[in-house]
Amino acid sequence: MGSRLNPYISFGGDARQAMEFYKEVFGGTLELNTYGAYGDADAPEADKIMHGMLETTGGFTLMGADAPPGMPSTPGNNITVSLSGDDADDLRGYWEKLSAGGSVSVPLEKQMWGDVFGMCTDRFGIPWMVNISE
Repeated sequence: MGSRLNPYISFGGDARQAMEFYKEVFGGTLELNTYGAYGDADAPEADKIMHGMLETTGGFTLMGADAPPGMPSTPGNNITVSLSGDDADDLRGYWEKLSAGGSVSVPLEKQMWGDVFGMCTDRFGIPWMVNISE
């Protein structure tokens, strides 16, 4: 698979509806994972989307999720660039370069869903997510 670069949109509670709309627009396969599936199934945000991914037959991939509780979602400032794949060496190299001179909000380390993941903002103010599939 190598590595892929995709837009990642943060929503303020309507990620399910938005991602289903994009599926109607572009077609393809939509996968939605809720916060409840990876944590407290009784939490108020349990039915909200922790990670959604639409893969189209035309080769587009669009990712999105509801902002975690306490994290604001501001339309216009709610897009992050996501780097994902299984080439750990390449992705760690990208992470080192992107985070150098910037700030790290989530260290690149193993997460509860089993992948290695991190979030940083580069020195130009662009937010990035890096996810290495195990």
